[in-house]
This record gives sequence, C-alpha cells and structure tokens, in this order.
Amino acid sequence: MTAYEQLEKRFRRINAIGEASGVLGWDMSAVMPEGGAAARTEQLAALGAVRHEMLTASEVGDWLDAAEESKGNLNGWQLANLREMRRIWRHATALSSDFVERLTRACKKCEGIWRTARPGNDFKAVLPALKEVLALSREEAAIKAELFGCSLYDALLDSYEPGGSSERIDAIFEDFAAFLPGFLGEVMEAQASRPDALPLQGPYDTAQQAELGRELMAAVGFDFNHGRLDTSLHPFCGGVPDDVRITTRYDEQDFMTALMGVLHETGHALYERGLPADWRLQPVGSARGMTLHESQSLLIEMQACRSAEFMRFMAPKAREILGLSGAAYEAENLRALSNRVQPGFIRVDADEVTYPAHVILRYRLERALIEGRMELEDLPTAWNDGLEALLGIRPPSDTLGCLQDIHWYDGAWGYFPTYSLGAMAAAQIFDSARRANPDLLNRIEQGDFAPLMSWLGEQVHSRGSSMSTDELLTHATGRPLDPAVFKAHLKTRYLGQ
Repeated sequence: MTAYEQLEKRFRRINAIGEASGVLGWDMSAVMPEGGAAARTEQLAALGAVRHEMLTASEVGDWLDAAEESKGNLNGWQLANLREMRRIWRHATALSSDFVERLTRACKKCEGIWRTARPGNDFKAVLPALKEVLALSREEAAIKAELFGCSLYDALLDSYEPGGSSERIDAIFEDFAAFLPGFLGEVMEAQASRPDALPLQGPYDTAQQAELGRELMAAVGFDFNHGRLDTSLHPFCGGVPDDVRITTRYDEQDFMTALMGVLHETGHALYERGLPADWRLQPVGSARGMTLHESQSLLIEMQACRSAEFMRFMAPKAREILGLSGAAYEAENLRALSNRVQPGFIRVDADEVTYPAHVILRYRLERALIEGRMELEDLPTAWNDGLEALLGIRPPSDTLGCLQDIHWYDGAWGYFPTYSLGAMAAAQIFDSARRANPDLLNRIEQGDFAPLMSWLGEQVHSRGSSMSTDELLTHATGRPLDPAVFKAHLKTRYLGQ
C-alpha cells in the first residue's frame, strides 16, 4: 500500500471510533439513565484515548510526509483529504493521550453536574467541575497557540472553524453590535404599529407535537430510515451521517418553540446526510466546519421555515395534528408569532434579530475566560451585565443566564461565533438558491423542498471539506462571507425594505 492508502485505512478506523463515540454521546444525552453517567464517562474517555493514540502514532507522521512528497499522483479529492488529515494530525499531536483522556473525563463529569445544576439554578454546584474544564481548555489553547503561531482563542476556534480568526470575527461582530440598537429600535417601532398577533393558548400534547415535527421533517427531506427524533434537555443533532439523531425539548404552552427547534436540527441532519458518500469516514467527507453546519440549520429554520410561504403549508397540518381551530392558528398569525421580535433571555428561543447579540455576548465572555482576563466566579455577573448592555434586559437567574447552554460545560470553547457566522452564511446561501430557482418559495408553499435540497446538495452538501469555508461560499454564491446580505435580509423581513 502507498503511504496515502495507509492513511485512508487508518483514518477510516479512527473515524469509525469517533462515530461510535458520537452515538454513545447521543445516548448519554437523550435516553441513558442518570446512574450510567460514571460508566459512560469512562467509556468515552477510553475511546477518545484510543482514537488519539491511533492518530498520533509515529507512522502516521511518516505517512503524511511520504504522501505529501508524492502528491502528484493524487487527484483533487485525495489532495484535499490529505490536507485535512494533516490539519487534524497537527491538532492531535499537540496533546498527549493522557491529556486528552483527562479532558474528556473532566468534560463529561462537568456536563453531568450541569444537567442538574441548570434546572436547580445552582451555578456554585457546577463551578468546581467547570474550573477544571476551563483550566484544561486554557492549557490546550496555550499548547496549540505556541505550536501553530496564533492567539490562544484562535487555537481553539480552528477546531470548529478551520482557518477562522478572532480578528475577522471582531470586525464582523463589532459592526453588527453597532448596527443592532438602531435597527432593533426601528423593528420594535414597526412591530408596535401593527395589530398584536393572537397568542397561542396551550396546553399542546407533546406526543402530538412530536407527530407534527416528524411530519414536517419528512416534508423537508429527512429520511427516517437513517435517523430519529427524541427529546433531551438541550436540543441537538448527533449520531452519524447514516444514522442521524435529532433531539428537541417540548413546551406544552407553545408548540412553535419545539417545532422550530426540530426544523433547525433537521437542517443539521440534512447536511450530514448529504455529505459525499464516496468519502464516508474520511476527513474530506466531513462537514466543512461549524459555520457551514450552522448555516444549514439556520437556512432551514430561519430562511425557509419562517417564511410566509412555509407557514401557509404548515398551518393546516398543525391544525389537523394538534386538533386546533381559530384565527390564532391561521398561517398569517403563526408567521407573525414566529417572526415576532422581543429581546429574551434564552439563546435557542431568540428571534432572528436579537439572536446575534446572544452569540456576541458568549464570544466576548469565552474569549476573556480563555485569555485569563476573567475568572469563572465572575461569570454570572459579567453575563448579566453583558446581556443588559446588548439587549437592555437582565436575567433574573443563572438558569436563564450562564447555565443555559451546554457548550462550555462539555468543553466546547471557541464554538459560539459559528452560530452567527452561520446565520450570515445562511442568508447568503438562501439568497443564491432563490436566484437560481425563482420559484423556490412557491414550491415550499406546496410542501415541495426538492428544488431547495437538490441545489444545496449540489452546491454545498456534496462538497464536504474539499474546499475552505470561503471557497465553498464563493463556489455557491459567487463571493466569500458577506454580512451585508444578512443585514439586507433582516431589513426586508422585518421592515419591508
């Protein structure tokens, strides 16, 4: 076997172990009894260590060197695969197997404590475990920053957004933070000038909500032979491309919250399912970073499924499955409710206009924590002060504040910017999809997502990691990430400009 063929064989096994860990992680979050947490933590730590050892074995570096010396024999996909292998290997060899195992164990332990601390509004209960996770994350950042010649934050960001930089994020976020107050004021004034939308009046049976969710997942294109819908404390999409696991959480007083969460995660799932099958278990066959991943979930949820056309398709199904009647459940009222702008405390429930403020807050806080400019004891107050500065509201509890998201407690430091970068990319991609298919929204009104999914499959999903994020955006839309398209979308939807 050539060196490149040896690498493909090794990465196939490494990624198969990673997929097994992914399914175990889904099980831990969705259906595992609490008593299994300690055992599952050990299992995931052991699998993480085995995977790390396979990746950092001395022969892998030798194979990479040899494959790069003879890369003239490789085609375009193989060259991209080799590039991704090298990037992953650089991250892995920066850390020892012992460190990876300690980090995995600390994260799973902290996550388990968070699951009871969050509903109990008990930040102090999870603080010691979170301190351990942060200390290890700071250590990881320091090691990689020195090795890669970048900032502490960028060293962690690269794991979620390859090639991303805090310098570029700063410019984008500062611009939006300056844009938001004036725009939000205009939106709230315009909203106040219109009649109030009729409120939803539950309760709504959760089994019926799940049925409605599954019905709309299928309409969008989800294949239940390759996935399922379950419940968890924090909605997420997990599993593997051939077995995608979606979770949501239900509110008996507001069926739209869970429904939009389901559609958001369906966007993630469709991206995973659409990745190039010929490159399964290879790095180039994986998703192109979390900005693109979030763009696909937000494209489905925000761009397509909060449109007036989708509401006209969805409303009759909601009335039928949930047994509803009345003006509150007509398409126009549901559209008004789903696009109602109101600053709130919970990120995953935030409207499209104020959502970026939640992400900007988290980005600023996690960067300060990683860089040692803030300590965890100060996080609750800093969080509340930051949200008040951005949106004018102050969380009354840590459950509605710094305890609400799982990410830091599970060790995902450097992830948050990709949510709003993804929203901006979603607007840009959907705009191009509509230009390529002028009848797109009319087809969605008929419940036909095939034109949209076909275009996304060809332009985005099937490309895997064969290109950088900006290269893929340029391929699909004609230009790299352009936040101006997102602003234009917001002005059109919320001000009619």
